[in-house]
Amino acid sequence: MIKLFSLKNQKKEGEQGTKTGNVKRASAAQLRITKDINELTLPKTCDIQFPDHDDLLNFKLCISPDEGFYKGGVFMFSFKVSSNYPHEPPKVKCETMVYHPNIDLEGNVCLNILREDWKPVLTINSIVYGLQYLFLEPNPEDPLNKDAAEVLQNNRRLFEQNVRKAMFGGLVGNTYFDRCVK
Repeated sequence: MIKLFSLKNQKKEGEQGTKTGNVKRASAAQLRITKDINELTLPKTCDIQFPDHDDLLNFKLCISPDEGFYKGGVFMFSFKVSSNYPHEPPKVKCETMVYHPNIDLEGNVCLNILREDWKPVLTINSIVYGLQYLFLEPNPEDPLNKDAAEVLQNNRRLFEQNVRKAMFGGLVGNTYFDRCVK
């Protein structure tokens, strides 16, 4: 009996240490994101950056497509992972203004696995490959930028010209895009 009581006291003291900050416990989201990052297999066109090395829940992904309409461009995405991860997807924003049917001018990204098709078994790796695929195969059927989607559907050559103009820094319609070519 005394041993059980002393174990109970030790456990209580350990919990109090956690509450006072002596012992830090990782949340489920932190444990999962650590696992996801350790298992990350980035393609050569992608690079991940951690502005604060102690904060794995906020990071940046740089995508530099080597083929397709967006070849030669450099596109930066920010990831904000909530404490409910993996039960809800990270918030992903494109920080580079881009002429793209699936990315609006505010940086919102239309990718099904970041919305209705998210499942806890999906990983950061899944999102990276999904974003990369958006640059290889823009989807005009599910647009956020309806103007870009319409041009892609109706005049592929003009779409390509608009993408180039935007990537090299210039006006497309009434919108000015900063240069994003390396």
